[in-house]
Amino acid sequence: MSEGEPVPPKPLAPGLYVVATPIGNLRDITLRALDTLRGAALILCEDTRVTAKLCAHYGIDRPLLAYHDHNADRVRPKALAALEEGRAVALVSDAGTPLISDPGYKLVAAAAAAEVSVYTVPGASSVTAALSIAGLPTDRFLFLGFLPAKQAARRSTLSEIAPVAASLVVLESAQRVTETLADSAEILGARPAAVIREATKLFEEVRRGPLDALAAEFAAKGPPKGEIVLVIGPPPSRPPVDEDELDRALLLAMATAPLKSAVAEVAATLDVPRKRVYARALALRAAQEQAQ
Repeated sequence: MSEGEPVPPKPLAPGLYVVATPIGNLRDITLRALDTLRGAALILCEDTRVTAKLCAHYGIDRPLLAYHDHNADRVRPKALAALEEGRAVALVSDAGTPLISDPGYKLVAAAAAAEVSVYTVPGASSVTAALSIAGLPTDRFLFLGFLPAKQAARRSTLSEIAPVAASLVVLESAQRVTETLADSAEILGARPAAVIREATKLFEEVRRGPLDALAAEFAAKGPPKGEIVLVIGPPPSRPPVDEDELDRALLLAMATAPLKSAVAEVAATLDVPRKRVYARALALRAAQEQAQ
């Protein structure tokens, strides 16, 4: 091999390779992902037309096989057969990381059950991309995927997760984002939020503000274009409970319940450590007994 020629990728070990692909900008693909796609005996993809464009862009000529929700039961046995024959099979989605609101979970589970090696080839994801630029807490987040299309079910889901102390990440269609913002504002209140549109693409845009303000803005402008990720901040933190508030709650509870039951009730209601509540309850009871 002469100097300057590209080094061919090493042969892949047999197994299933879960490969992340760009969510918009084609340059957002890792060198390892390219090596994996070039070395795979077979590439499973949601839409062969989409993956064919990516492969053509990088000069990758490997067999493509459609694998999506509508044919998974029929195609999965073929993929497993290839894996059990000792081939390297790559799994990609149309964009981003497979299994994140994309097909693949049952295939990975079946491969693992068959004791076939499963490898991750990480990379782009709309979830982490949106979180990184939303300007909202990222130390704890809950990915909700797509919310239900019907309003009643959507509001029920939002009510269910409202108490969760984490940022929420939602995928949404451009046509439905205004309705989702309005329902979120009604159920979750005026939490800070960010609407990320067309992440990594030419017209990438981030709109930040309280949910109610964003809902009004999108209602006035009409449905946007492109792919949407909505990030909603966590519920506001409860202010620390001071001694006066704790005493009032304990005295009220202790008037009708035994001490241990009163402590458990107040600790749960005020979200205060049980040890602190119990110590304060003992002090209040001692003060009451001394006053008698």
